[in-house]
Amino acid sequence: MFYREPSSVHHVSKFQLDVISELQDVVAEEVPVGLIFNGISHAVMMASPLDLTDFALGFSLTEGILNNVEDLYSVDVITQENGIELQCEISSECFFRLKDKRRSLVGRTGCGICGSESLELAMLSPLKNITQKLMVSSHAITKSIHDIVPYQKLQSLTGATHASAWVSLTGEVLLVREDVGRHNALDKLIGALAKKKQDLSSGYVLTTSRGSYEMVQKTASVGIGMLVAISAPTALAIKIAKQCNITLIGFARNNQFVVYNGTEYILKN
Repeated sequence: MFYREPSSVHHVSKFQLDVISELQDVVAEEVPVGLIFNGISHAVMMASPLDLTDFALGFSLTEGILNNVEDLYSVDVITQENGIELQCEISSECFFRLKDKRRSLVGRTGCGICGSESLELAMLSPLKNITQKLMVSSHAITKSIHDIVPYQKLQSLTGATHASAWVSLTGEVLLVREDVGRHNALDKLIGALAKKKQDLSSGYVLTTSRGSYEMVQKTASVGIGMLVAISAPTALAIKIAKQCNITLIGFARNNQFVVYNGTEYILKN
């Protein structure tokens, strides 16, 4: 059965020592979401079925399909029996470019490049060199780590999703998007920021996931200067952060964090 809601209720049996309890558990939905550009299928991602127009825009920007927000004319969300289609109408210029470098990718949870036709295509990315650097206090970072928790509505219900948040330079959590896939949550956040025409030099991204290479890649692609991850980064993520001049922070939890690139931009309290 296909669900359009981001979660559903299931009857389960809980074993605790020798005691068995019959419970109802709220479980996150994970559905195929197809991205179609000007009638041509481009990608299928496994995602949470919420904030999908944000997802379409953010994915299109971070994958380099669009030059800017204005290149996306419309998004129709079409629910089908076995998933959801996002039918995107984009400018002719962007569509012609997309056909030239088109790849077929099928994403699974936590994977942004599954199904790429070649290793070269997998590593292709519209990276930017961040020239306008953020100065952020350590207090602001630890504050945002604590403050994001109540914004994670789907996570609190299911325990199965990631969140990406837009945070002000003073540590205020301003906008949050959730998804079963960490990269999907980030795409949704970037799409929402693009709709709002947010000044991307006025804050940073906090993710409740590890700092994988595609998280840094997507952050860099739109010119955001800092990524804070609750878990560890990968070596490739650190390499890309250094190439793009992004401040990369990992293990941001329990009132502490580790800076992997950009220590000079973190202010002591």
